[in-house]
Amino acid sequence: PFSVTFQTQDKMSHYSSYGGSRGDDRWGGSSYGGRSGGFGGGGDFGRGGGGSYGFNSRGGRDELDSMTLPKPDFSNLPKFEKCFYLEHPAVSSRTSEEVEAFRRSKQIHVYGDGVPKPVTSFEEASFPEYVLGEVLRAGFKEPTPIQCQGWPMALLGRDLIGLAETGSGKTLAYLLPAVVHINAQPYLQPGDGPIVLVLAPTRELAVQIQQECQRFGSSSRIKNTVVYGGAPKGPQARDLRSGVEIVIATPGRLIDMLDSRTTNLRRVTYLVLDEADRMLDMGFEPQIRKIVDQIRPDRQTLLWSATWPKEVQAIARDFLRDPYQVIIGSPDLKANHNIRQIVEMIEGHAKYPRLRKLLDQEMDGRRILIFLETKRGCDDLVRQLRMDGYPALGLHGDKSQQERDWVLQEFKNGTHPIMLATDVAARGLDVKDIKVVVNFDMPKTAEDYVHRIGRTGRAGAHGTAYSFFTSADARLARQVVDVMQEAGQQPPPELLQMSHFGGGGGGGFRSRGGGGGGGGFRGFGGGPSMTGSNAIPVAPRPRY
Repeated sequence: PFSVTFQTQDKMSHYSSYGGSRGDDRWGGSSYGGRSGGFGGGGDFGRGGGGSYGFNSRGGRDELDSMTLPKPDFSNLPKFEKCFYLEHPAVSSRTSEEVEAFRRSKQIHVYGDGVPKPVTSFEEASFPEYVLGEVLRAGFKEPTPIQCQGWPMALLGRDLIGLAETGSGKTLAYLLPAVVHINAQPYLQPGDGPIVLVLAPTRELAVQIQQECQRFGSSSRIKNTVVYGGAPKGPQARDLRSGVEIVIATPGRLIDMLDSRTTNLRRVTYLVLDEADRMLDMGFEPQIRKIVDQIRPDRQTLLWSATWPKEVQAIARDFLRDPYQVIIGSPDLKANHNIRQIVEMIEGHAKYPRLRKLLDQEMDGRRILIFLETKRGCDDLVRQLRMDGYPALGLHGDKSQQERDWVLQEFKNGTHPIMLATDVAARGLDVKDIKVVVNFDMPKTAEDYVHRIGRTGRAGAHGTAYSFFTSADARLARQVVDVMQEAGQQPPPELLQMSHFGGGGGGGFRSRGGGGGGGGFRGFGGGPSMTGSNAIPVAPRPRY
């Protein structure tokens, strides 16, 4: 269905136990053997630090792209175990008709040779007790569709392509099998690099992945660390040298660490490319290829993406062998159906007065996320909103890591319930109870539109997305219409007309006059981490 031809590999044999070098308990006991815990510690990720939103501190992306890493010798590699799945009796007993009915009900589409049956509960995945206990304590009632099908695929040791929208639960779909994989490998020796490598496009997503690692088993001896640009190298290098089984990294900083021989990837046997489409959008393909060239070719590779453009298909052909493919929903671009999409046709000078009315209408203590295209536009709008009494903060790539972490925490805890951001926060931002997303500026692509509005309506909740659409955004009209109609929503007549004729023109943020009162937020001042527009005191607003 994807028109992609993959290399073939030998079928993975089935093992009768989950063990490995760290244990041999069979199904029904503690299973998977080895350690007593889940993911566990490693260094912290909030050690402050400044730095710009660069890719490293030695000349930026151009230097990284031109950097040459020595080619490892992959001859005489020791064998390793990567197939650990033993089907639960309840799963085995299901007929093919029952399996297909379940997949249809969850909109699960699968492709590949020998696709395993999905599980329908956490217990059926047969995870070890220490993993299962953490999942149940987290309050999850049942696996998400991507987990139902992805867990058996990953535990079989095959390469995997997963296509699912944001908020689908894909992080646990690859992290829980990762701990099982680690437990079957020999312990790290001095000088060894990680066993599991997760590549992510942004430091926000990388940090959130590490938080999931910590959440599901902090008592474990399996250590993890996160490596990203814009923060001091020293603490990250110290964690890497100490020996960690899991490394979550952005491509640029990881190449920096490899070039300095701070770590190596000789032990990596489980590779995850998370949000592969976003990494390619950000220009990381040369760096990803350099990194993958450092990893043994018989590794297990899991590629996750929300969309399936030709560029992602190309790296899938190059990096994966005989993969399973699982799609949740449709491979066509679509938005979460729990999100009410409201597109307002507007002139650029009218955006700010309209935004103020929206904020007065929607502010009830829950979070509002506003997207802009440029860092300068973000700063300008934060400044104006704070001067007009709105508790807003800005997040973009020129902020230090310390300030970025602080802004996210202020937004999450509701102290500043309005956050403005450029697309650096569009993916991987994991904040619950975002009530409203506002596209003050439309993004450059329809994919980014879907990912932006996907910050609301997560985990089955409902949300609203407002988009200010000017004549300058006509290039997006057809695709936005398609996304709205696929979700069963009616585009405005002006947008439909624009989608037929296209066009261009003005727009832009020019006037910030007008607007009315409402609300009741008072006393939002600056914090010790605030700079620029974030440091402007929030003016008191009259009550009405």
